[in-house]
Amino acid sequence: MAGHSKWANIKHRKEKTDAQKAKIFTKIGREIAVAVREGGPDPENNSKLKDVIAKAKANNMPNENIMRSIKKASGELGGANYEEITYEGYGPSGVAVIVETMTDNKNRTAGDMRHYFDKYGGNLGANGCVSWMFDKKGVIIIEKDGSVDEDTLMMEALEAGAEDFSAEDEYYEIITDPDSFSSVRDALEKKGFTFASAEVTMIPKTTIKLSEEDAIKMRKLIDVLEDNDDVQNVYHNWDMPEEEEEE
Repeated sequence: MAGHSKWANIKHRKEKTDAQKAKIFTKIGREIAVAVREGGPDPENNSKLKDVIAKAKANNMPNENIMRSIKKASGELGGANYEEITYEGYGPSGVAVIVETMTDNKNRTAGDMRHYFDKYGGNLGANGCVSWMFDKKGVIIIEKDGSVDEDTLMMEALEAGAEDFSAEDEYYEIITDPDSFSSVRDALEKKGFTFASAEVTMIPKTTIKLSEEDAIKMRKLIDVLEDNDDVQNVYHNWDMPEEEEEE
């Protein structure tokens, strides 16, 4: 299980330009808005909001942006109503793709999704057509910077309820059950650990290798999906070559 998260994808996004960082903040702001509407503006009484705030901080979103998003969703500031819609389909050579969106116009978003999949050698499917190929897991990433003792971190993570721990070349990866993600993250935060990433994500059970031609199409499909303002997260089971991950 460990080592198969989309950390390379997350890392790639973190290093993008300021304009692209602003787009990430906008998307997280939408997640905050939906969480507030569902469970209220107090993160201590709204675990979903607490999780999104942790994700925002891991992406270096300023506190003032986080508070503005909470106020906006609470009705203190005006804002659009967003609906969460998940699309499932297949990319080139049958790569499984899950796209999580938040939209104020589902007809526009559905049209965009259908167009993207058709254009890059895939097709949209019915809900449930590929989600069975993924496990929903909490993933916490802590970068190796010399200040973290591996044995101590592993012990603390497993004692807090983590399912799995692995040490990769540049980071430590902690996998949790979705229901225990918040408690594990909170326990590690209280111990003083800093997260490069902390979120509930979809991890593929198996991965698919692609030909060079299909890999180009798949990269274009991922890029156009991630650049769409309505798209929050893109998950897939493409076994990305290392050079793709490091771009």
